[in-house]
Parts: sequence; C-alpha cells; structure tokens
Amino acid sequence: MKLGYPQVLLFLCAVSALPMAGAADSIKLDTPLGGWRAGAAEGEGESYRQTVNYPASSVNTPQGQASTARISGQIKATAKDRQAPGTVIVNGLAMPLKINADGTFDRPYSFPSGSNSVEVRSPDGQQRHRTQFLRVNGGATPAKLRVLLSWDSDNTDLDLHLVTPDGAHIWYGGRTAQNGGTLDVDVTTGYGPEIFSMPAPIKGQYLVYVNYYGGGYRSDEDGQVDAVQPLTTAQISVITEEGTPDEKMETFLVPMRTPGELTLVKAFSYP
Repeated sequence: MKLGYPQVLLFLCAVSALPMAGAADSIKLDTPLGGWRAGAAEGEGESYRQTVNYPASSVNTPQGQASTARISGQIKATAKDRQAPGTVIVNGLAMPLKINADGTFDRPYSFPSGSNSVEVRSPDGQQRHRTQFLRVNGGATPAKLRVLLSWDSDNTDLDLHLVTPDGAHIWYGGRTAQNGGTLDVDVTTGYGPEIFSMPAPIKGQYLVYVNYYGGGYRSDEDGQVDAVQPLTTAQISVITEEGTPDEKMETFLVPMRTPGELTLVKAFSYP
C-alpha cells in the first residue's frame, strides 16, 4: 500500500514520538504529542498572559492553557541535585528546563506552523525523549520574527525588552504593541524562555535589551534562602522566517553580573 503525503508525515511523526534509546520510559511527555496538530481546539485558549505579583514564587503555565501550546510531562528519574535544570530542545534550540521537586515540568510555548520537534533531557543527560509533530495554524498568521531569551540560573529574573523600528517598546509591562509585536509570559524564577514574536515585522532596526530584574538566591533542602553568586548567563536567539526554507537563527550568550543591570544585547535590521 502506498502512502500519500499526509499519511507519510503522520507515520514519520508517530515514529519520532517514540522514546530515544536509553530513555527506559523515565521521561513522560504529556504535551506536545506526535502527529498532526490543527491549533487549539474549540474552547481552548492559547493565552500567554498572566498577572505577576512580585515577589513571585513561580510562573509556569497559565491555568487553562491549550494543550497544543505547552510543553509538559515528568522526568521520573531526576538527578540527585534537584536544583539542576533539565534541557528542552525545540526545533534545534536548546534551553534550560525548570523541573519541579516531583520531576514534573510545564511550560507554555508558542509553536510555529509547520514541522516541530521537541526533545526533553534529564539534568544528567542520560534520559531523553523526543517527539515531532506537524502544526497547522488554521489561518493564523505565523510569526516571521521571534526573539527568545533564556538563562542558566534558578530563582533569577531576567526580562526581555524589544524596541521596534517605529519606537514601540514591548516588555512585561506592555506585552502587546499596535504593530503586532507581542511578548509571552513573564518568567520570574529562572531559566525562561520569554518569547517575543511578530507576524509582520516592520523594516528597520530592532533593539534587544535584557534587564537583570533580580535574583542571586536559592533555597536549600530545609527551605533556607542562601545568597549565591549573582552571575547568570543570558542566551538570546533571533529567528527570522521560522519554519520556512529561508529560516535563519542567530544565538549568542551574554553574561549578566548585577541585579538591576539593563544591557543592550543586540541590534539587528529586518529584513
């Protein structure tokens, strides 16, 4: 029996959703699942907004977040150091993944249209689970420009700020601009990512700032808060024409040394 194009894609997605060698079912990925995804189901919302009241204990997935726009599951065999993050790799971009004490993780994520891959790795890198799916936005305009911020320390708050060519400022205090630029959730306790997206980017220069809002602390097993070295490293990725043959991605690292520091980390022109 010959398979048509959609059937071939579904077959490949189903195969790639199997755990990788050595995983031994130690990582369970609830969402996303392999296969064909047609965006949010009726009644589900792909919302990336939530109210943050400082000091915040945790910001993960907003209540009621659509299953088509989240990365969630559990790492059953976690490393001895519960402070260590796992790793999530989305379409080739590796980012730290915050893991709760029981091994669960849950993070909203705006996936682009087209083929997507998600791989989750345990903190020690010994367990891995990968899935692949095809997303159809159902008429929604895909983002032609995305900027992602993640960082490498827990209990630390970095904030992504974008200034667009028309002077609009997109940040956690103003996440939506009239030009279509938006920012997703404000991660306040570590790792990120925070994602800026724009469906129809304006031609001109964009400025990417990172604000070291606060941090440099962690809790020990007894719940005591200890001061630690405040240095954290920000990872910024600029992606244009994502999910198309013209996709380009640039990733770079910037050390953030002092809470309160505001740094211009990148200036780039589109197109």
